[in-house]
Amino acid sequence: MTRHGELGTALHRWRDRMPPADEPGRAGGLRHTELARLTGLSVDYLVRLEEGRATSPSVQVLTALAHALRLSETERRHLFLLAGESPPAVGRVPDHVPASVRRLLGRLAGTPVGVYDAAWNLITWNPLWAALVGDPAQAPPRERNAVWHHFTGVPSRIVRTVEHEAGFEAAVVADLRAATVRYPTDVRLRFLIGELRRASHRFAVVWNSRIAGAHDTEIRTVRHPDVGPVTLECDTLTVPGCDLRIAAYSAAPGTDAADKLALLDVIGTEIIGAEAETEVETKAKTEAEVAADAEPTDDVEGVQGVQGVGSVEGVGGVGAGPGGAGAPQAT
Repeated sequence: MTRHGELGTALHRWRDRMPPADEPGRAGGLRHTELARLTGLSVDYLVRLEEGRATSPSVQVLTALAHALRLSETERRHLFLLAGESPPAVGRVPDHVPASVRRLLGRLAGTPVGVYDAAWNLITWNPLWAALVGDPAQAPPRERNAVWHHFTGVPSRIVRTVEHEAGFEAAVVADLRAATVRYPTDVRLRFLIGELRRASHRFAVVWNSRIAGAHDTEIRTVRHPDVGPVTLECDTLTVPGCDLRIAAYSAAPGTDAADKLALLDVIGTEIIGAEAETEVETKAKTEAEVAADAEPTDDVEGVQGVQGVGSVEGVGGVGAGPGGAGAPQAT
C-alpha cells in the first residue's frame, strides 16, 4: 500500500470510531458530511483523501482533521508523517510522569531508578536511587539536571572511565540538540543550553562538534560514604509517548556490588533521614550564628559571659572572639 493509501485508511478508521454528531444512538461513526462540517472541508475533498486521490493535504487541513477526529498526540504525529509533513512541535518539554511509570518505580524496590525529562531534569526517583547517589531533594533544582551536574563539575559520587565519560557526554548533548527540534519554543531549554555553553568549555566543544551520540549500557562506580565503592551497570530506557528517560542501576547476582545494593536497600531510609537531619541542623546552626552576629551590642553593660564567650569593654556576646563581640566561631 502506498503512503497516500495508508493515510486514507487511517482517516477512515479514525472516522469510523467517532460517535455520530447528528444521531447519537446511530452506529457507524462520523459521516463524511458530519466530518466536513467539523473541519470546514468539502465532502468531496474528504472522500478523495480517504481514497488516496488527494495527495498533499496542507498543515492547516491536517490540524483540522486531528482536532475533529480527537486524535491523541501519537496519532496526530502519525497523521502528519503519513501526509509527508513534519509533526507539529510541542511548546514545552513535558514533565508529566504517567501512573504506569510511577507504579514501575514502586515495583523496582531493589533497583535504583531515576526518571528524567527530555532536557535531563530529574523529575522523580525511588528511595534506593537517593540512598545510592545522594538525596536529590537536598540539591538545588539546577543541580538536579544531569547535564548541568556533569559538565559544570558539581561534586558527585559517580566515577566513569574516560571511554564511558565521552560516550555519556556525546549522548546527553545529542539528546539536548534533539529536544530543541521537538520543543523549539521552550525558553527554559534554550536558557539551559545557553548557560551550559557559557559555564562549560567542554560542553561547548561537544555541542559544536555535532557528534551523534547514543546511550548504551554504561559502567559507573559510585563512591558511597557508608558502603564504599560500588561498581554498577547503568541503562537508559525511554518511555514511548511521554518523552521520558529512565536511568536504572543494576548489578550481577552474587557480586559484591549486588550485596552492597541489597544493604543500601535496607539501610537507605536511615541514611537519607540522617542526611536530611544533618542538613536541617546545619541550616539551623548557620541561621542561629547569623542571628547572633546580627544582635545589637550597643548600650549593653554588665552582661556575664558564658563558656566560649568573649567580651569587649564589658560587653559579652555569644560567639564573640578576641576580635570583638559577635565574631562567629570557626566550626
